[in-house]
Amino acid sequence: MRIATITNWAYGATVCLTLASGVAMLMASSAENVERQAVEQRYVFDQLTEEVEADAWALSDLARLYVIKQDPAVADQYRQKAQAMVGIEHRLQKLRDAGASDDELALLHEGLTVADALQDEQQSAIASVKGGQQSQAIGLIYGERYESELEQVQNQLDHFRQMLDRRTDAAIDDATVKSRGLRTLSEVMVGLTALMFLFVLGFILKRRVLRPVVRLSDVVNRLASQDYAVEAPDYRQIDEIGDMAQAIRIFRENGLVRQRLEQERDADWAIRELLARMTQRLQGCESVEDVLNVARLFAPGIAPGVPGRLWLLEREPWQMHCAAEWLDPQGEAEPFHPDQCWAVRRGQSHPPVTGEPDITCYHLPDACADHSLCVPLIAQGETIGLLSFQNVTRERAPSRAYLELMAEALGLALANQRLRDALLEKALFDPLTNLRNRHHLDDALRTQLGQAQHTGQPVSCLMIDIDHFKAINDKFGHDAGDLVIKSVATVVQRAVGDKGMPFRYGGEEFLILLPGADDAAAFACASEIQTNVRSLALRYELTEIGTVDVSIGIASYPQHAQSDNLLRAADVALYRAKELGRSRIVSFGMLEAE
Repeated sequence: MRIATITNWAYGATVCLTLASGVAMLMASSAENVERQAVEQRYVFDQLTEEVEADAWALSDLARLYVIKQDPAVADQYRQKAQAMVGIEHRLQKLRDAGASDDELALLHEGLTVADALQDEQQSAIASVKGGQQSQAIGLIYGERYESELEQVQNQLDHFRQMLDRRTDAAIDDATVKSRGLRTLSEVMVGLTALMFLFVLGFILKRRVLRPVVRLSDVVNRLASQDYAVEAPDYRQIDEIGDMAQAIRIFRENGLVRQRLEQERDADWAIRELLARMTQRLQGCESVEDVLNVARLFAPGIAPGVPGRLWLLEREPWQMHCAAEWLDPQGEAEPFHPDQCWAVRRGQSHPPVTGEPDITCYHLPDACADHSLCVPLIAQGETIGLLSFQNVTRERAPSRAYLELMAEALGLALANQRLRDALLEKALFDPLTNLRNRHHLDDALRTQLGQAQHTGQPVSCLMIDIDHFKAINDKFGHDAGDLVIKSVATVVQRAVGDKGMPFRYGGEEFLILLPGADDAAAFACASEIQTNVRSLALRYELTEIGTVDVSIGIASYPQHAQSDNLLRAADVALYRAKELGRSRIVSFGMLEAE
């Protein structure tokens, strides 16, 4: 039952009890009034009966006194007394007005009738005395009949008084009992009103209102401070407290949902910030290894608890190889053919919907195939790699959109690095011979000479020129000339190996830097190159090109030149070899000896 209903009922009951108590008290007062009226009525009846009795005895005494003394004054008194007495009807009317019953009035009427008869006899006796018949008057007044009638009047009055006393006592007793009962009822009503008040105060206010309100107030205060861990009391009664508890539970549930959404929003913002930071770092990468390091660093933060691998597509052989991994993914990182991944086949992330049944990629371990996600790395319409994630669930993994953005950023970064490497290769390497070009020479020379100055080790420089190269172009064509240049470059590359750095200096000229090699070691390398070039059997299509020879100039640091003129010294030595008839090796030290 609702508190308002209980309160209304309690209020109504209290009002009813109060009104009933008031009515009972009024009725008790009325009963007391009835008792008081009964006493007053008895007093009136007593006065009237005493008056009748006194009048009857007074007339009888005056009549007897006159008959004995025959005093005229007594007769006058009798006559005045008789005249002063009222009639029977008048006395009965007074008694009727005072509340006498019919039985009482009938009894009193008989007595008054006898009293009137006595008065008639008294007047007869007085008349007899006046007529000189005293003895007759005495016999009449003092006879047995007269005494009997006088006694009858007295008995009727006594009987009237007895009836009146019984009726009055009964009325008083009834009024007393009724008054006591009504007063008791009133006191009971007052007690019930007090108990009702205590019930409302103790049961409704304290138990049904105060205690739940205090508890709910504490819960509301904690919810106001965004402490949604507090448990709302489960008041299921159908009343205002139950409604309030239900509203608080709904508010708490809404707060939990709002808190969860805020946490998800904060997590989304954190992931977005990580993606932005990763993108910024990827923009500053200068190599594929830098991109891989960025992926290893940021992937665990973007997808917490989600292990993964980054695969790169190799052209030769045509396969995917693992370039980076994080959070210890399951299975071995074995290379696989691109067709084993449905994401690479489709050019889209696979499976399309996480958690839905779909065909699994063949390269994934069986233990994690059902909760994995593959996202291809595509840039400029070309697949260059793959991101594979394991343990991808709706609860632990971020939105697949973030994973796809991560893949897009990494794909663009890897594509940029490939483009950068290609441009760098074009800028630093000769496309015909695959040797370093002259632009690369400046940096390499500066580096090698700096290290040589620091360590005290020598650095040698070889300048190589193909003899009579113009005649080969004029005779066999430029394509044949390119073949000769490529062949000589191959010989130079094989002779140098990992001992130095070969360059195409320009046209038919080559340059070799040999760090740590003195003049003798440089001369030995030059001799090997010259010998291997002479042994070439060059043929362009169906035409024999014939023997090719080279001229070589050598200069060494610090033996022949300083760091700023090492190339100049080697060029001077090469120029001297050409002056001497070509097809020879000249060291700058030979020029100093001449």
